[in-house]
Amino acid sequence: MVRSLKLLSLFVTPGKTRSARLYAGLSDDSSLCHEKRYLNLGYWANAPQRLDEAGDDMARLVADAAGLSGGMEVLDVGFGFADQDILWMREYQPATIHGVNSSRLQVDLARERVAACGLASRIVLREGDATRLRYPEDSFDAVVSMEAAFHFCSREGFLREAHRVLRPGGILAMTDLCAAAGPMEWPARLQAWVGRSFWQIPAQNMYDGREYERRLRAAGFGEPKVGSIWQDVYPRFIDFARARLRDPELRQRMNPVFRGFLSLSANARKRVRPTLMDYVLVQARKRSGGLDLPDAHRGRQD
Repeated sequence: MVRSLKLLSLFVTPGKTRSARLYAGLSDDSSLCHEKRYLNLGYWANAPQRLDEAGDDMARLVADAAGLSGGMEVLDVGFGFADQDILWMREYQPATIHGVNSSRLQVDLARERVAACGLASRIVLREGDATRLRYPEDSFDAVVSMEAAFHFCSREGFLREAHRVLRPGGILAMTDLCAAAGPMEWPARLQAWVGRSFWQIPAQNMYDGREYERRLRAAGFGEPKVGSIWQDVYPRFIDFARARLRDPELRQRMNPVFRGFLSLSANARKRVRPTLMDYVLVQARKRSGGLDLPDAHRGRQD
């Protein structure tokens, strides 16, 4: 009941900065996964059947965009329950992954999961603010983030910090939500207000992909790329969510306020199209030379 009231309170505070309260309300029982705990929408281009696999594919997409490989020092900002960090360590084998997250609950549970996998010495997770990273300049070869930067207050503050802690030539790679390009009709404006209220998206983060690229350049990055992957994310997620939310096991364990919000949101979208928000893959490099950015869709090199 307390967690449900916390979630209900978010509807009357649009664009604020209480994402930690949001995720405390969701706890660890509100994922649509069957076994993992991803809270992102997943990447569905390879036709996975469950969010568990779609979340893994999203993690691989970000890793490939960052060019993750053995020996790299990586920072993951907004790591959730660390599913992606465990996957990255097992499949890409960087030297270390450091993680920063604003939710104490998620930090504690993610540390437990990492320790259970025997990876606590190589995946180091801490509570912190994405706009005030407690690392020296030039600390990391890659900064990565999966579906989290839209929460940060502000995203621009995070971009500046990501640039500061990256080594010259280092890559920022993210999946993120941003505003869709073009005008928004009144019904869509109302939907956007409700969604922004619940998901605690600060108003200053509501700009489109072209403006996103401009702000990456302003933060000091070269070669910024902000490309829509909406078609490979949102429509398939909505189809999956509509079916998954009818599962009796999920209905029993999931926070009822969140389940109701997802059900209403999924069923309201009879025509699924990017009129409210876009879903983007972001790549940018801290300048040092003429190397090209990695191809995010190339797949792993086994």
